[in-house]
Amino acid sequence: MSIPKVFISYSHSDQEWARKFAEVLAHSGIEVWFDEFNINPGEPLVDALEKGLRESDAVVLLISEENINRPNLFFEVGAALGMNKAIIPVVPRDFEYSRLPLPLQRIKFVVRRSPEETGKELALAVESLYGEAA
Repeated sequence: MSIPKVFISYSHSDQEWARKFAEVLAHSGIEVWFDEFNINPGEPLVDALEKGLRESDAVVLLISEENINRPNLFFEVGAALGMNKAIIPVVPRDFEYSRLPLPLQRIKFVVRRSPEETGKELALAVESLYGEAA
């Protein structure tokens, strides 16, 4: 079986946490699409994002107060739904879940803790969806 690949969507105000989270996933044997790792200088952002979404098995949405109403989040949710990708929301512990877009309210989410704890939990979830990671 091939290694599952996840696309990580996040708010840039969460960049440090998201980077550590992506590293934990990668060390767990998950192939990770993370903008810092996968977009080269001079590359058109929209093209790179669309390619990353298309090539991923699952889309991990790091939900925050900063991105809950941003167009990029809605674009990525819509693209993931349209491409029939698994969507895994990661939601802060104190977040009001009813604020999630309706399609995300219908999906079991992961509660955000440290990047290490959350990454390990998510790696297990991806492994159960797609078989052994590595």
